[in-house]
Amino acid sequence: MAVSRSTIAAIRFGYGLSADAAPPADGAALLDGLSAAATTPLLAEPTPLRSRLRRLREVNQQKKREGDTEEVKAARRQMMRDTRQDLFDHLVQRAEGPSAFFERICAFWSDHFTVSARGPLQRHLAPAYEPETIRPNVMGRFEDMLIAVTRSPMMLRYLDQGLSIGPGSRVGKRRGRGLNENFARELLELHTLGVDGPYTQDDVRQLAELLTGFSIDRRKGGFVYRPNIAEPGPETVLGRSYGGGRPRVDQVDRALTDLAHHPVTARHLARKLAVHFTADNPDPKLIAHLERVWTDTGGDLPQVYAALVEHPASWATFGAKVKKPAEFVVSVLCATRLHRAIGRTNKGRHDILTALRELNQPLFAAPGPDGWPEAAEAWITPQGLAARLAFASTVGHQLARDRTADPRDFARMALGDTLRDDTAFAVGAAPDRWEGFALALASPEFNRR
Repeated sequence: MAVSRSTIAAIRFGYGLSADAAPPADGAALLDGLSAAATTPLLAEPTPLRSRLRRLREVNQQKKREGDTEEVKAARRQMMRDTRQDLFDHLVQRAEGPSAFFERICAFWSDHFTVSARGPLQRHLAPAYEPETIRPNVMGRFEDMLIAVTRSPMMLRYLDQGLSIGPGSRVGKRRGRGLNENFARELLELHTLGVDGPYTQDDVRQLAELLTGFSIDRRKGGFVYRPNIAEPGPETVLGRSYGGGRPRVDQVDRALTDLAHHPVTARHLARKLAVHFTADNPDPKLIAHLERVWTDTGGDLPQVYAALVEHPASWATFGAKVKKPAEFVVSVLCATRLHRAIGRTNKGRHDILTALRELNQPLFAAPGPDGWPEAAEAWITPQGLAARLAFASTVGHQLARDRTADPRDFARMALGDTLRDDTAFAVGAAPDRWEGFALALASPEFNRR
């Protein structure tokens, strides 16, 4: 079966086909959509991180003064509802944003620079992370995104940078506190060079010393550099020396820029992009092409995206990737616009977010700083397939409430020219209409890209 370029563009580089949005015609249309989406406001702006922190602090202070009163409990419930609304809006943005390719790129970088909502505070702050840190930088240079991430309060909290104090600093000597290497290790192992990168444990420690001083302003909630906790003296990372005078934040930025421009970083991220968009074992020529463009442009991300789209391997082996659960759910929303109906109620929003948990990919809750796995075997398990079937069945019952809707028409719309004859027959022969809708959503065509 020949699959058209526009169908591949919609499914491989986006979240799937939709009844009320024409698919991108080709690679050029995908790239045009990126430029427009980069300057388009979000469909619903989440509450800024600083406002979230201020509100949380106010409620906690009220609890200390007055105890766990009904007013305090009501305020905390409202914060939970607001956070749930922001999480739901995050899914709607993925499904209805002006460029699904742009949304997929944002999702890729959010996962690459994973933060996990561990505990009530992180859960409350998580919805602000991508809009404030990732999205503004996906159309710039990689070094700018890397620097922005290192200043994110979410990332600093997640990787315990607030616990890291230079042993030789004034504060370190007075308190007997020392380094926490978590952030430095992940910057090298995950964010830049990769797990097999050319760094040593000494590089990790030296970078950790260089990062001391990076902290969070507990009053305002934003990033702050504290020279009094920064380790004095020069640090050497991958053979290059940084600092030596009074500790300054620009010394860290120099190191981050050098890491961003390292050839091994280019190779690591070229492969990661190819894996995410094309296949678990991507074409080596595609990886080499992305690496070469990354290196030649100094990590200019729009040119890297163009290199991805222009290479023939990006349009071959269609269907090689399994949609991760979050991608599957957003694809369902694209195809059904179900969120427009049930998403108007607290229960409806809760049900969709609960489905992601049951599919084992709740928002902002990756199991570790390496993000969610890409490999098909991580998701195609008996439990994973059962959860997909259950979600498809639930949605099938919702769609069947419209007595005029025909599952066969839905399958043709949602699957386009990927629709196989046996799937079309199964949908048409289903004994109940809801089963026909469910079979379309549970089909291999719908779950692969």
